[in-house]
Amino acid sequence: MPNPVLIGAKLNLKRSSLKTVEERIAELLIKRTELEESIDGVESEEDLTAIEASVKENDDAIEETENEKTSLEEEITELEGELEESNRKKPKAGGKRNMPNQTETREAINTFVRSKGAIQERGDFTTVEGGALIPEDLIAPKKELVDVLDLSQYVRNLPVTRGSGKYPIIKRSNGKFTSVAELAKNPKLATPTFDEVTYDIETYRGYVPMSQEAIDDADYDIAGMIAEDIKDQERNTKNEQIAAIFKTAPAKAVTGLDGIVTMFNKDFKKVYNTKAFVSASLFNELDLLKDKSGRYLLEDDITVASGKKIKGKEVIVLDDDVIGTTDGNLVGFFGDAYEFITLFNRKQASVKWVDNDIYGQLLAGFVRFDVKSVDDAAGYYVTYTREAPEV
Repeated sequence: MPNPVLIGAKLNLKRSSLKTVEERIAELLIKRTELEESIDGVESEEDLTAIEASVKENDDAIEETENEKTSLEEEITELEGELEESNRKKPKAGGKRNMPNQTETREAINTFVRSKGAIQERGDFTTVEGGALIPEDLIAPKKELVDVLDLSQYVRNLPVTRGSGKYPIIKRSNGKFTSVAELAKNPKLATPTFDEVTYDIETYRGYVPMSQEAIDDADYDIAGMIAEDIKDQERNTKNEQIAAIFKTAPAKAVTGLDGIVTMFNKDFKKVYNTKAFVSASLFNELDLLKDKSGRYLLEDDITVASGKKIKGKEVIVLDDDVIGTTDGNLVGFFGDAYEFITLFNRKQASVKWVDNDIYGQLLAGFVRFDVKSVDDAAGYYVTYTREAPEV
């Protein structure tokens, strides 16, 4: 009789995949609308040909993704039927139903690790290019228990299936319609700005500090250690690369309280969802700023991680050497991170054994992605200077 725990695990994975596919379809449909809207403003055959190629590529991607969605929905329906049938036949038992899934997954990965990939028991994980893919449901609880900053949640995430490619971007328009009389000729609209962002997936690697000797002698949870460390390395790597792109934004020098207020009042288009990604030193500086009436610049808000906002905009605090270069840097990215950066995701974190001069082999982690700036008008890399004290 099929094990309902394994069926349930497969069902959860399929549902997670379906959610990702549905999000991808939504992005592609939005992109289709943007492409169609841009056609009206085309002035040359060259631009029209470029848009036509992008439309075809996007439509092909929609068709392919919708086929994948249909296939996943059919598999989910089939698994739901199997699970219902299995639960009807299985004798009732006490205890929590979610624990066996976690246990079997960890045991399967433990066996894979100890055998250096020679033994691949049937468990709730898959292998990719000879490595064990760490399931999201095994990693997620670790992430939820630790309060850490993940910059990828603030930028646009785009799953890709190729190692390189181009992604069309239509920048936000300042154009507008014109009032016309009935049956009058349509006036010409502003030509949209149409750019293509080229991405080239990079592979990032890092080893888990755990030798074969440590595995042989350990009586602790190997899979748990792998899950936590690999996910930490993946998050830190993405944070570093995203912060590096923040630093490429148009530079802006700002002085004192008035400079900060003026920037928020005048320098950002209202269509952007502006936030402040600042160094810890700059956060401290801003947190102490007061106007002549004694009112602090930063506003209290318990709904955001830092507990503070500027002019109603969220403040995110980073280490000085992440958003800057050294301790004490008064710098930050001010703008819409989602519009400024796209994270092209190629591969989830995975682990495999690699050769090592000292221990023979070590367990290494791999993740593949690329980070690109896509809209230079969406933000600034700000260097802040204290206002000179009045004499």
